[in-house]
Amino acid sequence: MPIQMKVVGLTIDPLTNSPIMILKDPESDKTVPIWIGFLEATAIASELENIKFSRPMTHDLMKNLMDQLGIKLAKVEICDLRDNTFFALLYLILHDKEFSMDARPSDAIALALRAEAPIYVEEEVIRKSKDMDLGSKEEIKSEEGKKWTEILESLNPEDFGKYKM
Repeated sequence: MPIQMKVVGLTIDPLTNSPIMILKDPESDKTVPIWIGFLEATAIASELENIKFSRPMTHDLMKNLMDQLGIKLAKVEICDLRDNTFFALLYLILHDKEFSMDARPSDAIALALRAEAPIYVEEEVIRKSKDMDLGSKEEIKSEEGKKWTEILESLNPEDFGKYKM
């Protein structure tokens, strides 16, 4: 069963210098870290910080196109985690017809933030993500992975403060 989550912040993996987006269930201590690219981190950070550019970024363009065509983003779901890769689906509505579309989680969430659509994560994905070693992104139950899980589960949105990517 999917659990609704919020983007609580972005951080940098100290070993790889890659951005990590942190999703958290506001009703519990469940968190999911997702490694993303720098461009996607910029798109997410700019929306979280309400930064507007003089020209539309890719996700703004997609949202504008969807609005012009009458397509509504009903929700985003992080639906799977296989071989250290997260998978997402966009759930769209056009003329009362619902359909889903495959997307990278970072793109799906950047779009969901712009469309003010809810973000869901399957419980199985949450479970699998707890077994990932955040330092090496290998699915093993290491002490380092357990330590990072404890840190992520204790995070509050205030822990991230203002950030620029």
